[in-house]
Amino acid sequence: MSDTPSNSSGTPEPASAGEPEPGPAREQETRRKQGTQGKEPQSRQSPETSQPREAAPAEDVEDAVPHPRGGVPAHTRAPARAGAATGGAPRGPAPTHTGRPPKQRRPAHPTPPPNWQQWQPAPHEPPVWIGEISSDEPAAIRVATLWCVAVTGLLSALLLGDGLGLNLLIVTVPAALAAYFAAREAGRRPRPWTLVWAVGGVALLSVPALRDAGWPTFLAVTAALGLGSLALHGCRTWLGVILGPLGLFGSLGTGLFWGVRGVRERAEGSRGRWAPVLRTAAVALVLLIVFGALFASADAAFADLLGGLTPDVSVADGPWRTVLFVVGVVGALAAAHTAAAPLRWDRITVKPGAARGRVEWALPLVVLNLLFAVFIGVQLTVLFGGYDKVLSETGLTYSEYATQGFWQLLGATLLTLLVIGLARRWAPREGARDRTLVNAVLGVLCALTLVVVASALRRMDLYVDAYGLTRLRVSVAAMELWLGLVIVLIMAAGAVGGRWLPRAVAVSGAAGVLIFGLISPDALVAERNVERYRTSDKIDINYFQQLSADAVPALDTLPEPLRSCALEGIERDLGGADEPWYATSWGESRARDILAERPADPRWEECSTMTRPDGSLGERDPYDGGTTGDGL
Repeated sequence: MSDTPSNSSGTPEPASAGEPEPGPAREQETRRKQGTQGKEPQSRQSPETSQPREAAPAEDVEDAVPHPRGGVPAHTRAPARAGAATGGAPRGPAPTHTGRPPKQRRPAHPTPPPNWQQWQPAPHEPPVWIGEISSDEPAAIRVATLWCVAVTGLLSALLLGDGLGLNLLIVTVPAALAAYFAAREAGRRPRPWTLVWAVGGVALLSVPALRDAGWPTFLAVTAALGLGSLALHGCRTWLGVILGPLGLFGSLGTGLFWGVRGVRERAEGSRGRWAPVLRTAAVALVLLIVFGALFASADAAFADLLGGLTPDVSVADGPWRTVLFVVGVVGALAAAHTAAAPLRWDRITVKPGAARGRVEWALPLVVLNLLFAVFIGVQLTVLFGGYDKVLSETGLTYSEYATQGFWQLLGATLLTLLVIGLARRWAPREGARDRTLVNAVLGVLCALTLVVVASALRRMDLYVDAYGLTRLRVSVAAMELWLGLVIVLIMAAGAVGGRWLPRAVAVSGAAGVLIFGLISPDALVAERNVERYRTSDKIDINYFQQLSADAVPALDTLPEPLRSCALEGIERDLGGADEPWYATSWGESRARDILAERPADPRWEECSTMTRPDGSLGERDPYDGGTTGDGL
């Protein structure tokens, strides 16, 4: 390939040397070379420097290699064919430049490939507090824990499908043992407060075994789960007591994987010992079924006893029983995993608020105390002056005055607890004088709040005397009593120190739920309204039909036909067939015995006249809502 410079006259040069050209074009090229033969040295000089050109480097030579037909890249120095010199159209486009392409130098070091990860979103790091509360990975699950988990699942599938009663306590026993074995394996030992939470949870589970009412049973089971979670976590701070019951739900998934991993490890290490255990269990089960069937067919009394003790399992209940088995296993594994690796909620530290100045902090609370004092003074005036004067001046009815005051006073009690908590957070704390000021101001506020609680309870009592007792009225009155107890505990904590206050509040709440369930609101409602009928001849038969079996003993004392009309709905809800012993509460069993001895015989004509609001014996009072619109 010749190193001929570009033609300054614009005539295109051949695309490549050695490629055959037409005849006239070759003759023109020969004449051009002969005419410029004497000027060859000057033509090889650069017009800018007038220096001889250097030979092209290897890179440029490779870059100038002709490409296949169909076009020449713009960066090469080879122009299109010289067709224009003969008058024909050029076969390719004219070159875009006439100079030599720039010299390309290879870098001394190869360029590293691009890092594509720098454009990827950064992974989200978990919050710091999650690492603080998390425990170490628990050890492998014990065989005893696995057996307790399996028994829990089996009992859940057999007993929990027929209702709630004593079966909850029965299922809880192996689940608690599973948690105990897991805690022992992790090196944990029970402490006094752990025993308090555990005993309280078991006591709460006695409510479904004793009472038939649904609302107290729900509260008791929920509170039992909360106390059980506190026993597994061992919390003592406010955040621990509040968030501790939620930690058990966080172990549902991790506990299941932990149990599956433990089963796999145990199975791989002791395959030869599982076969004898399974054979022994299968043989024992077959013997029980065969001989139990023979004895049941031989004696009717034994058949009745066996039928009452064993659960009724059918193929149609298979899916439901399977779900209950899974729930029991997952719940027991969650409890065991929590006992082995609890979440340390107490490690979360809440920084105290910025301390305020004495005047800035105390002045709003002093004003609030004065407002409470004025309200209490008005209440004392009403108490000694009588309600008739107040009702005539305000234009309110008796029920409106009582119920309106109760709801407002209940809200004032809740807001006072919030104010006390925020005031403790921003209280001045420089020395003994600040502590004295805080205790004095908050102590007066608590004392005045107790008077407000007493006023609210008094208004509820007046309303119950006028319109009777209902479930809702019992519930809100119990709530107000518990709030008063919390205020007393806060006052005691301010006097002697409050490290025990969070756990004391939790214990008081659980104790309130237990008492609320054991006294049975339905039984209390029936007793109070039966007494009210004897003194005022006013009764609401329709409301009694909505009560549970706990109200049967009190309603059984009514004269006929009131008794039959009041027990009609309860007898219909109980049904004719007896439920299994483990799913029947003591209140339901007692109601069945009473109704079996004295069946209800309601007559539609008599019962319908008793619910007419005509001012007669059966005058109906609006217990829940109705014409009063008070929601009580």
